[in-house]
Amino acid sequence: MAFKRNAWVSRIAIAVVVVAAAVAYFAVPSVNSFVNDLCRRFSTGDFAEMRDFMASYGAWAAVVSFALMIFQSVAAPLPAFILTFANANLFGWWQGAILSWTSAMAGAAVCFWIARSLGREAVEKLCSKTGLATIERFFERHGDQSVLIARLLPFVSFDFVSYFAGLTSMSFRGFMIATGIGQLPATIVYSYVGGMLTGGAKMLVTALLILFALAALAVLARQLYREHASRGKEGADAATGVSQGADVLDIPCADDTSGAQEGKC
Repeated sequence: MAFKRNAWVSRIAIAVVVVAAAVAYFAVPSVNSFVNDLCRRFSTGDFAEMRDFMASYGAWAAVVSFALMIFQSVAAPLPAFILTFANANLFGWWQGAILSWTSAMAGAAVCFWIARSLGREAVEKLCSKTGLATIERFFERHGDQSVLIARLLPFVSFDFVSYFAGLTSMSFRGFMIATGIGQLPATIVYSYVGGMLTGGAKMLVTALLILFALAALAVLARQLYREHASRGKEGADAATGVSQGADVLDIPCADDTSGAQEGKC
């Protein structure tokens, strides 16, 4: 009983926060302007601009970065890798990696609980019906490994996956473990390179993204091949079983019509 009460309290709290944020965005000009400016910074793809924005907050830069990662998670599909590059460039690659990984986990958790608390209709308003339907087909194709595989693929929306996972029966613990493991390689790679980047290194960033995408595609191709081979083996086993069953039932009748053979011919 207490668990159900706490779940309802959480749902109400999340609903209140989401509604309050929406009201503030549409009713308060300064909030609207600030959020639009953030979206513009994300859309430029210039991590140096985002780095300078966070650095302007001085000692609070890490807190601002953490909040921005959660913001971009909820406001899907703003690109998270810009923050990862900026964090590494501002704080150093391994400190930036820790900050990016933990804040991405927090953002994923927020999306998961928004979906679980408010339902599909609210999620469709936060992202899109088309994007959500695409992720739904992805989940149907890959089953229990969907979250882990999706986290390894840079072209699959991090936020959409988090939202849709919250709409399924997946446990929060399982979701966070899959997210943490799957997100770690990308965070390390992006952070390591981001620590060495300058504002004019867009070609290097592009090359890195292509390289990482190819590596992820290789992982996915291997997974799909194993699934296909497994289904083929199951089909062959089923066919063998049917064939054996037919052989057992195919008993020729004896010439005599004894009681033992009656009804089998």
